[in-house]
Amino acid sequence: MKLKQPFGRILILLLISFNIGCDQLTKTVVREYLDYDEQIPVIKNHFTILKVENSGAFLSSGESLPIPVKFVFLSLLPLFILGYALYFLMVKRNLNRLFMVGISCIIGGGIGNLYDRMVFGSVTDFLHLDFIVFQTGVFNLADLSISFGTLFILISLYYKKAVPVPAEQ
Repeated sequence: MKLKQPFGRILILLLISFNIGCDQLTKTVVREYLDYDEQIPVIKNHFTILKVENSGAFLSSGESLPIPVKFVFLSLLPLFILGYALYFLMVKRNLNRLFMVGISCIIGGGIGNLYDRMVFGSVTDFLHLDFIVFQTGVFNLADLSISFGTLFILISLYYKKAVPVPAEQ
């Protein structure tokens, strides 16, 4: 299904902006009101808010890279990829809606984290889950947006392949 132009483009930009806005709002609150390593239990010890700064990428990977390498792989390359993904969404027609939502979430989350890295030198993470058998690292809403966006894309690709193609006659 395709969205009508330019209405579809406006919806895509609104979804991306919503993801960036929610991410930046929560990070601003955490930066202003929490001390580093301060823990606030939300659901006993299973869900806590904990302020940490991550100068690397996912789960602090790449944190120890030399600064020029880190700049290329954690700022410059993501900037080009996010720019291309946005271009792709704006020009490509007949994309599955769930696929478009997924890419929009990834772009919004990616921009949120990239903004932090470029403005503050690190990404503010503050959410932690611990259910004994399942435990996460500390993450933020941009990471959630990227994760859900990836899930939406995978679901849309699964259902695209699951739909039988009519046989040619």
